[in-house]
Amino acid sequence: MMDDKNTHEMTGTLQFDEERNFLLLDGHELSSGENIEIRVFGSWIPGQVAIDSAGWYLVTLDQVGIRLHAGLFARSCDFRFSQQLALQPASQQPEPSILIVDDDPALLSALPKTISLRIPQVHVVTAQSAQAALRLLQEKRYDAVVSDIKMPDMDGLSLLSKIHECQPETPTILITGHGEHNLAIQALRGGAYDYIQKPIERDNFVAALLRAIQTCQLRRQVQEQQQALELYARSLERLVQQRTEELAEAHTTKDKVVSLVSQELKEPITRLKSLTQLLRQKLENSELSEIVTRSFGNIEESIERTETLVQELLSTSDIETQRFILHRQRCDLAQLCQRILEEEAAGTGIKLDFEGVAGPLEVEVDEEQLRRVLRMLINNTQASEHIECLTTMTLQQIGKEAILTLRDQGTHSLGSDFYIARKIVERHDGHLEIQNFPEDRRAIFVTLPLFESNQEQAAESASPIPHTHAIWTMSYDDKGALAKKH
Repeated sequence: MMDDKNTHEMTGTLQFDEERNFLLLDGHELSSGENIEIRVFGSWIPGQVAIDSAGWYLVTLDQVGIRLHAGLFARSCDFRFSQQLALQPASQQPEPSILIVDDDPALLSALPKTISLRIPQVHVVTAQSAQAALRLLQEKRYDAVVSDIKMPDMDGLSLLSKIHECQPETPTILITGHGEHNLAIQALRGGAYDYIQKPIERDNFVAALLRAIQTCQLRRQVQEQQQALELYARSLERLVQQRTEELAEAHTTKDKVVSLVSQELKEPITRLKSLTQLLRQKLENSELSEIVTRSFGNIEESIERTETLVQELLSTSDIETQRFILHRQRCDLAQLCQRILEEEAAGTGIKLDFEGVAGPLEVEVDEEQLRRVLRMLINNTQASEHIECLTTMTLQQIGKEAILTLRDQGTHSLGSDFYIARKIVERHDGHLEIQNFPEDRRAIFVTLPLFESNQEQAAESASPIPHTHAIWTMSYDDKGALAKKH
């Protein structure tokens, strides 16, 4: 057996040392029982090396023997056979068998003698009629059949048809009389491997018989290799199915772990947040150094960020599983956006301007989830403190869809919150896209399907030209104080 050091190292084409009858892989002398893989039609087939009187072959995991020949690409491998698939001693392959069918006793006696002298390793069986030949063909598989084309009861052409039914891989040579070219053509068209004319010339007959035997053996080898490939393909399918099930199980386990860890993290974060707030309240009337004040601010900011990350982790886990459920209601998208923007502007230095151009635009959405999406996107817009650098949000209708467009300057990298927002929009049968422009400008597009009745109206007057329903402008005032404009 190969040692562990050589495992995975030997790769190349198989070679034969004919003098010593050795099989070589990358200069290494392979012995019976070694584990290798051979490449057949682009796939690696593992097995154990074995040898019998006919030569070297590979026994696959499914106990199928594949003949090894020089030039076959192979590599060493370290798989192990189970006890059920342990390599069994290979039985010697039987000698090629030939069936000769003729009603002429003289010819039936002369042909086997000729074959035994020229091809001594071939076993010859004779039959004096087509019916006797068919009984023999039912009992045993032959490597070639030689039959006279003219026989009583059933001629050679009818026998040829029967042979194709019971042993289609067995080549048949028909013997025709001198000048019977039409019968010879009929024989070839009927599927005969070759034909021999009387009087039979020994050299031509033996050469044709050898070709027929080799053809039969090659056909059977191809069938065996096809069966081996089919078995290997089925084993690969089973392996892929097993790995897929394992991945699905691992994915489910991952979701459970993420949910569990996130839930466990929420409690200490909440407690830490409460303790920090309590400590700050206790020290409000004390004279604190600038470092302590700044440290409290950093701690509270870190706690808030950690809290946000835990919530995003939980949201991601919910979205990837069946726990995420939408509660859709019919609402006016323009009014919903107005309420959300007013809430976001409250307590900040944002100046909000609103301009309503057209009537309401109804959609069927989960208001809480859509509110969450818009808050995420608004928080990600980076408006400059200069008045001329604005963040605008436009609500438009194009055909059967409502499109919200947020435009800002000073783009900010989007994290897991954008992933969550995109998934929520997709669960509403919509789309969320982002597009960057020169001078650090950016546009975020949220597309949602209109409510059914609105879709019917839109279908009647479908137009590629956008209809604007509302425009919101967000900017900072001169003093940075909040100013609302209705």
